[in-house]
Amino acid sequence: MNRKVILYIATSLDGYIAMPNDDLGFLSIVEQEGQDYGYADFVKTVDAVIVGRKTYDKVISMGFDFPHADKDVYIITRTPKPNIGSVKFYTGDLKSLVGRLKSENGKNIFCDGGAEIVNELLKGDLIDEFIISVIPILVGNGTKLFKDGRPEQRLELVSIKSFDKGLTQLHYKRAGN
Repeated sequence: MNRKVILYIATSLDGYIAMPNDDLGFLSIVEQEGQDYGYADFVKTVDAVIVGRKTYDKVISMGFDFPHADKDVYIITRTPKPNIGSVKFYTGDLKSLVGRLKSENGKNIFCDGGAEIVNELLKGDLIDEFIISVIPILVGNGTKLFKDGRPEQRLELVSIKSFDKGLTQLHYKRAGN
């Protein structure tokens, strides 16, 4: 099995993954009891997670245990820190990390954000699939998912799913994969 790097993330219709001050409140408009939008099934297909330090810190600051501690987790950071169980603070080259992970046997690799990590991966053409949940709101300002200054990348549509609360989930893969 060839491991793939898959971005699984939610964004506003105007392309923001967070409002100013890292406010994620807009995500609550699609919360629905018993509906996880395929997240639990997706997480079963991965055994490694790449996430930025700011995103990791945000999750921890919300009072939660890091949800992927049962997987190999790589927190991408500039500041070395001791590992916490399977959570590794990685200060090396992102492209080298992805290359190493893809060369190993295992399930897929989940990119859990944030925007800086997504855009570094895009610059290296390292994301194989995109599962993007579009929240029906225009937030107007905040942290953009896709930044300017990256190369063009052609994608092929795999599927579109729409849900009762207005969330639309788009699944794309890199063209030619």
